[in-house]
Amino acid sequence: MILVTGGAGYIGSQCALQLLANNYDVLVIDDLSTGHMEIISKIKEFGDVLFFNIKLSDKEAISKIFSEYNIDSVIHFAASSQVAESCINPKKYYVNNVFNSINLFNVMLSHNVNKLIFSSTAAIYGEPNYNPVDENHPKNPINPYGKSKLMIENILDDYDKAYNFKSVRLRYFNVAGADSDCRVGPWHEPETSLIPNILKSSFGSEKEFKIFGNDYPTKDGTCIRDYIDIEDLAQAHILALEYLLNGGGTNYFNLGTAQGELSP
Repeated sequence: MILVTGGAGYIGSQCALQLLANNYDVLVIDDLSTGHMEIISKIKEFGDVLFFNIKLSDKEAISKIFSEYNIDSVIHFAASSQVAESCINPKKYYVNNVFNSINLFNVMLSHNVNKLIFSSTAAIYGEPNYNPVDENHPKNPINPYGKSKLMIENILDDYDKAYNFKSVRLRYFNVAGADSDCRVGPWHEPETSLIPNILKSSFGSEKEFKIFGNDYPTKDGTCIRDYIDIEDLAQAHILALEYLLNGGGTNYFNLGTAQGELSP
């Protein structure tokens, strides 16, 4: 059985659907702070998914789940993920992302579960020294969100050395798209992603779209972004899981196309 934390969210829900399609037993933990019960209900239409509304800060509740179910591996999405908010309220990010992740890892260790797929971010690199950014690029995050993710990666390195705790860290660039079968998709409140906001400004009631940055070395001065489709992203998690289940060691991979697009 595969435990998916944050499985009621945008990326976690797509990953849960692909796990079901690959005949994995799936158990989802989500506190629904940014995820949605309607998404869990939709996922359940396509497979027998177990769901628990649990905070990762509740170590006793997490431990009870591991005691009651035969969990082989964990795919860890649960986190706060808004860059701007992390600068205003860094405490939230260090508690939700770092402290709560340590809770999860320690419960896993106590139940002899040592395989983790971690949802990391390209924000751990900070401002690029060169392009395209590869996995060996220096890590100098410029906001608490990126710093919190890098802290977790460093913890995972130490846990591997001390406890044989194997992980694959997937460092996302910008995620776009929705399930091609229209089962689940992005649902953020407030919406912070670029493409949905462009669509809202074009077809919705919000007719204003703001873009920041006008001094990049591009034709119009705006930045270039690297996008990855949500279904490709979810498939990468399945491949990473299979890699660990087949005896692979700790590793890390950037997830993008290495072909940027102008931000508009």
